[in-house]
Amino acid sequence: MLNEDALGALLDTVERYAAAHVGYVSNVVDSVPARDGEISDNPADMTVTGSGLAIEVGGERGRLCPEQAESEAETSSISWLAVRAAFVIEASPMQNVVLKLAFCASILGAAIAGCGSDTATGGNGGVGGTEPPASCAVAAAEGTQTCLSEANAAWNACYQDNGTACAADDPAIIAALGGLESTVTASCTDGELLSLDVSALVGRLQTSCSSEATSLASRSYGGPQGAVWADSDVGDQACIQAAQLSASNLIDAVVAGANDCLASESCVDDAFQGDVAALAASATQDIGEACGALQTLIALTPEQYVDRAVHQSDCVIATAHEDTAPLMLSCGPQRAGDTPVRGEYVQIVLDGEEWGTICGDGSPFAFQLRLAPEGQPLDRVLIGMQGGGVCVFEADCTNIVENAPGLLEALDDQAETTGIMSNDPEESPFADWTKVYLPYCNQDVYTGGGVTEAFPDFTIERYGAINVRAAVEYVRNLLWRMLDEEGGNGYRPDQITAAFGGWSAGGFGTLYNYHWVLDDLQWPNTAAFPDASLGLDSGGFPSIGALGSILVSGWNALPNFPPYCFAGDCAVGPTLYNATAPRLKGVPNQQLLILTNQNDSTQVSTTFFPSTEAWIDAERTSVCDTRDLNGIQYYLTSSTDSVHVVSPRPLFYSGSVDGEVMSDWLWDGVVADPDNVVDRMEEGDFVSVIPGVEPFPCSVAP
Repeated sequence: MLNEDALGALLDTVERYAAAHVGYVSNVVDSVPARDGEISDNPADMTVTGSGLAIEVGGERGRLCPEQAESEAETSSISWLAVRAAFVIEASPMQNVVLKLAFCASILGAAIAGCGSDTATGGNGGVGGTEPPASCAVAAAEGTQTCLSEANAAWNACYQDNGTACAADDPAIIAALGGLESTVTASCTDGELLSLDVSALVGRLQTSCSSEATSLASRSYGGPQGAVWADSDVGDQACIQAAQLSASNLIDAVVAGANDCLASESCVDDAFQGDVAALAASATQDIGEACGALQTLIALTPEQYVDRAVHQSDCVIATAHEDTAPLMLSCGPQRAGDTPVRGEYVQIVLDGEEWGTICGDGSPFAFQLRLAPEGQPLDRVLIGMQGGGVCVFEADCTNIVENAPGLLEALDDQAETTGIMSNDPEESPFADWTKVYLPYCNQDVYTGGGVTEAFPDFTIERYGAINVRAAVEYVRNLLWRMLDEEGGNGYRPDQITAAFGGWSAGGFGTLYNYHWVLDDLQWPNTAAFPDASLGLDSGGFPSIGALGSILVSGWNALPNFPPYCFAGDCAVGPTLYNATAPRLKGVPNQQLLILTNQNDSTQVSTTFFPSTEAWIDAERTSVCDTRDLNGIQYYLTSSTDSVHVVSPRPLFYSGSVDGEVMSDWLWDGVVADPDNVVDRMEEGDFVSVIPGVEPFPCSVAP
């Protein structure tokens, strides 16, 4: 009979792998739905060979291996019970959902140490032999795939069992990461893959595993704080779980297919992409049937949700493989363009057919990139988004088309080079960072999701969010390639330090896209600096709150808002601050560093306030109401004259408020001392200079 240790290993292996692969789309066994706690029959065919228990599932064979060969009569009964015990089916709150269990032959075959092959002829393949270690390339690819599958299953279990996000020390995730480390260290030597030493390779792959699992969970449950899950009833929670599970299994299937393709001598991209399309279509259908309410819960349709999961798959593949040719992936260093000269701005014109980008007048979207000068680290990145107002109605859009057409194109825009964007180290501590300057050309405050808005005499392309995200992904891919070429740890998204901000409309774009940088791009060490974009609501119509529905629906902005805040009032700054605060400070510099002058006539007019004093009073009340939120910090300059945007202006960037220079405040918030940044604002002379202004309703400097 199987000894106790072997039987325990058998159970552990089956339970762990089956839990990670419920819903997998290939080599499946459809189990019969059962009542809660009941064991269902399973049509898997099992036989015993000289080296263990063989399981045949849908024509594919895998092995669960005891420590020693047993007779079929003795082994089959005990093993059948053991396998059946792993297949307890819990009653599903979803109707007509068939649970599927799948096995990967290669993983199960090597799951228990000391297992031989199906032949009984001795040697490495016979009874008592050992499996040869996988190559480093195979170990890295398959180890990452397995780790991610197990980490995704752990996230699903955390919400199902505990109703909350997984803790940083969640045992299942720690075990998944540890298994990946063991797999890689057993098969790899320093410099064997990606020119990385083993510890750097392990760190890279573990980061991919944990970050991609966290990204999927954030998208599914409402940010890392799980805001959507917490506000959902049992039915909606089941809907979310079904979607997360389908996406997890889709990612696993796509990555497995890529691993197999790249390991073969006949890998063809067209065939691979065809398989991916079929898998994505199946997942979309499954999610649509199981979770028809997905868009109302997390702002994404099943198609959009699946598209993002496929993109994640491409990022995993690119991370785990040194060479991904001939596959044409949407993510990774192979998608980077030519390497620009360092230390000089270069215009990058994105191919609209490849990237889906376009400016408001139909011209190509372009941006400015300045790689850090030679000798300076590439992985410190400053991203600035240009301002330029917003047009919503026919009259104001006509005015732009006729009198300021440059606001609808990007080819003529040059980078900002003063204040925080200065290239002079004497003026700005960010001078030698990699810099990305994103022109504003869609008049949609960087929320547009790909809509052509037709007016009687012209059209405007609303693609702002698509443009900014494509540009940043382009830069990510380029840095990925260059950092891999430099050696060291190569590209690690968790080791990028970034400042992501903008001015006026670009500040609004900062608020509406910051979650994407943190959760989808997976640059957690990013601080945001929205400048002159408080987004205050004046009430009535028009107002930011009232027009928010236009941003969300009319411009297809809904899928670009955070999954935890996408109703019309989420266009309002303080509303978004309150929704975002619980997910900030995952690391110290993950925070909003909000800048503005206290008198700003541009914000008064563009947010539809009746007077300057009304806007200043609303500003002061809002600041006092939100200043104690997690990760929300303010720096308000004190000019009683109207000033719009402050961080690019040397006078203000080098000036001080309440004894602290703005450049120092920003540097501390992004890099030097992010946990000890304090709000800087002064009462000043506003009450006496501007009639009708009231004092701050909270304590501030004089």
